[in-house]
Amino acid sequence: MSPLPRRHFLRISAVSLFTLPPLLAQLGSVFGAEPTEPAWQPLFDGKSLAGWKETKFSGQGEVKVEDGRLILGMGNDLTGINAAGEIPKMNYELSLEAMRVTGSDFFCGLTFPYGDASCTFVVGGWGGGLVGLSSINGDDASENETTQAMKFDTGRWYKIRVRVTPEKIEGWIDNERMLNVSTQGKKIAMRPGEIEMSEPFGIATFRTEAALREIKLRRL
Repeated sequence: MSPLPRRHFLRISAVSLFTLPPLLAQLGSVFGAEPTEPAWQPLFDGKSLAGWKETKFSGQGEVKVEDGRLILGMGNDLTGINAAGEIPKMNYELSLEAMRVTGSDFFCGLTFPYGDASCTFVVGGWGGGLVGLSSINGDDASENETTQAMKFDTGRWYKIRVRVTPEKIEGWIDNERMLNVSTQGKKIAMRPGEIEMSEPFGIATFRTEAALREIKLRRL
């Protein structure tokens, strides 16, 4: 048998380079390989308030960017920011790192959309240690199925993440799951009051100075 001409060998090799990756992807799908995780989209550049606007709470504290951190100064009562752009209403995750700098109440009130409604993941409220979701069927974070207590150290970063799907709302602090709410047949809404100015997506503090960083989103 005569050897394969060099030009034919090069042509076959080039075709293989282009066809092999799709073929491997198909084989991975057939044999149950894990799908690639959706990419995270940064929402805070660490340098400016680009993409954000200050919430017009009546007692709003100072909001600034310093040393790569977004600082929400202590207000009387609330200080906050709202995302200036659009974010999904369903099938997404939000993640950030938050630190209580001074004060003794919630250093992260993360308000996010759930369909056409919004709700708030409260971290460190009601005297500094309460965690929960406001609101479920009209009950706020201090009086519904999500109510929990956790000790938070001043000056320590905590990673906070929420996952929003049609079936449930989940939330984590560091690696501990704090929210696991089945939403079927339940009314998800904001707690009435000034905090409603945080919707559809905002972050607020209550009589507390906080630092934020690594704010990001990914679609599921």
